[in-house]
Amino acid sequence: MPITLKVDVYSFGVLLLEIICCRRNVDYEVGEDKAILTYWAYDCYQEGTIYELIENDLDAMSDRKKLEKFIMVAIWCIQEDPSLRPTMKKVVLMLEEIVEVPNPPCPNPYRSEHSLVDAV
Repeated sequence: MPITLKVDVYSFGVLLLEIICCRRNVDYEVGEDKAILTYWAYDCYQEGTIYELIENDLDAMSDRKKLEKFIMVAIWCIQEDPSLRPTMKKVVLMLEEIVEVPNPPCPNPYRSEHSLVDAV
């Protein structure tokens, strides 16, 4: 597949999640349910347990609204369907709070809920 602007957006979303969570996108040492960061992050977002993503990072915990917004932006960026991903300009506007961040859809519509077996 050729490199496109939408691929860059996806990569930025993964990088944003890695920075937020202080870990790599794929890490089998953390357990099966957390092995794929992009899946786990969306599950935590859906379940309202985003604090699990940052563990004991007190600075990140101090501003739940900003943390949730950054995670939502990242989830928009990692949409499997490239046409659903925002442009980098829109990503910046969302991060700077210039435009609203709508609730993102599931980035992997073909993945069954909580099933990493399909992905691995």
